[in-house]
Amino acid sequence: MIEVKNLKKSFGRKQVLRGIDFAFEDGQTTVVIGPSGCGKSTILRLILQLIKPDEGEVWVNGINIATLKRQEELDKYRSQIGMVFQSAALFDSLKVWENVGFMFLENTRMPRDKVKALAEEKLKLVGLEGSGDLFPSELSGGMQKRAGIARAIAQDPKIILYDEPTAGLDPVTSTVIEDLIIDMQTRLDGISIVVTHQLSTIFRTADRITMFYEGKILDTGTVEEMKHSSNDTVRNFLEGKVVAP
Repeated sequence: MIEVKNLKKSFGRKQVLRGIDFAFEDGQTTVVIGPSGCGKSTILRLILQLIKPDEGEVWVNGINIATLKRQEELDKYRSQIGMVFQSAALFDSLKVWENVGFMFLENTRMPRDKVKALAEEKLKLVGLEGSGDLFPSELSGGMQKRAGIARAIAQDPKIILYDEPTAGLDPVTSTVIEDLIIDMQTRLDGISIVVTHQLSTIFRTADRITMFYEGKILDTGTVEEMKHSSNDTVRNFLEGKVVAP
């Protein structure tokens, strides 16, 4: 469903991606790992077309997304993608249900009561039933992450992108978020791409792991294949040892 071809991206003098070729398979959760600054989050921004590559192409469902020039084409494309941000990125001035239903409130004529009902349904799926009328500041960090997932699945997307979804969370709360990632993939049966450093998240959620290193893909495979990779850098990373770019 998603294929990137010879993808290159630099920021100033720093070349972050140096020619990435990879396919994210339908029906799978792919976990992208690697040291800081190796291009993991950049690949998510390129898939969303928040930024454009210097070279190369991103193909989704057989369409080169660089050909989507009009805003309505981009909006339609992005509507099939849910994004879960590292910081949850909720609007502090909006209630939780308004955050979850934000796209519908801003871009459709759906009545507010129907948007609220839809939002409450999604909140129930992530274990936040009854929290819709609270403000984000009244939620714990883990609850905010769950609200962010509810917003990401509001449109029943076929692609969900997770940027460090368990960063900064305690082990128990991390397990809750990991369970949700697994559950959402089962429900939506599309593509999940998880960027993370956290070992429990890697091992519990991944169908496939790919490791970025110095702007290239170092290795890719199933969890067991990567645990026994012939590459020392991959094995060290998955054993929790320091890996510097």
